[in-house]
Amino acid sequence: MATTAETFPRKVFRPSMLLYDKRYRSLTIQVVVLFLLMGFFAWLIDNTLTNLAALGRDFSFRFLGQTAGYDINQRLIDYNSQMTHGRAAVVGLLNTLLVAVLACVLATVVGVLAGVLRLSNNWLVAGLMTVYVEIFRNIPTLLWILIIFAIMTEAMPPPSAFRGEDATSSMLLWDTVAVTNRGVYIPEPLFSRSLGVIDMGSFLISIDLLAIVAVVGLSIWANKRLLAHATAVQNATGIRPKTWWKSILILVLPIVALLVVLGFHLGYPELRGFNFAGGTHLRNSLIALWFALGIYTGAFVAENVRSGILAVSKGQTEAAFALGLRPGLTMRLVILPQALRVIIPPLISQYLNITKNTSLALAVGYMDLRSTLGGITINQTGRELEGMLLMMLIYLVISLLISGAMNVYNARVKLKER
Repeated sequence: MATTAETFPRKVFRPSMLLYDKRYRSLTIQVVVLFLLMGFFAWLIDNTLTNLAALGRDFSFRFLGQTAGYDINQRLIDYNSQMTHGRAAVVGLLNTLLVAVLACVLATVVGVLAGVLRLSNNWLVAGLMTVYVEIFRNIPTLLWILIIFAIMTEAMPPPSAFRGEDATSSMLLWDTVAVTNRGVYIPEPLFSRSLGVIDMGSFLISIDLLAIVAVVGLSIWANKRLLAHATAVQNATGIRPKTWWKSILILVLPIVALLVVLGFHLGYPELRGFNFAGGTHLRNSLIALWFALGIYTGAFVAENVRSGILAVSKGQTEAAFALGLRPGLTMRLVILPQALRVIIPPLISQYLNITKNTSLALAVGYMDLRSTLGGITINQTGRELEGMLLMMLIYLVISLLISGAMNVYNARVKLKER
């Protein structure tokens, strides 16, 4: 007589199985640990509120609506000392994001170039890149920030050196950029036929900027559709149609037409009185933080790139050479795309380090989130607990967003199992 599964009786669930049955034991441990953690945090919050009440204080974020009473020298949105601490925190947050984005871009460019060149067959080039990596990654970031800030402040000429016939300094790039000990002045984008702004209450949104972002986004989407169609034709016929001139038209023509319609032009800095006026002023603190974080982190990115390239089999390079590809095309089309699977995960950590290291801006007087919300605001209001918790939450959200975006990209480039 054949034995079936129904012949054996089913086991009846008993509470003891939560501990002795391996199917339930791990779940039981997780639930217990979760409740213990929840109890610990509940006790911690209750203890904190009790101690605050004993000191005659409450836990509140109402201080964000109070008048700040201090100025911020570098800002991306309108701000004055009569605005609120919340507004000052937003200005500091935008300054933090500005430095983080600029430093991430610089670190990526420098790191990729240094990582590739370090594997060069030219011993001089490879040696110089090795010296760069070893020097910059073994000296603390703060020292590089202070060194670059000191160079910009002490070695650069004052605005008075650009004045008159006896001027000892001159502007760069056809008199459009001025490098002084007070910062760098560059041209600013202006629109003679601006579309205006949208008043959101606490801040203004430029319609011009929204239009530019929309046009650029649509152009990129249209170009991707064009390339996808060309790939489909190639797969069907074996011949890939020429798309380079169509891509140029799609990517360049719409944005150029929009800029013409908006009356785009540049406002150049001019020496007026004792300082330059007009243009965009990049303060020494911003430049020092930007270059120090970018070049310092670029040394670590270079090692990530080098290890990623070395992880790709040499047979890939030999196969590319056998097909007649030049070394430059081999690196760009064959090696780097495969190396990205190794490069991206540690690159995420470097981007997160840059974002968190922007808090070192306090050393050179750059008004970032740490200097505004975590510095002056806390000192003026005495709300150190609320300010620190809010600042930690903001840094956590920024880090999670960066990590999430990079993980999405990493999922797209990693090998797919079939």
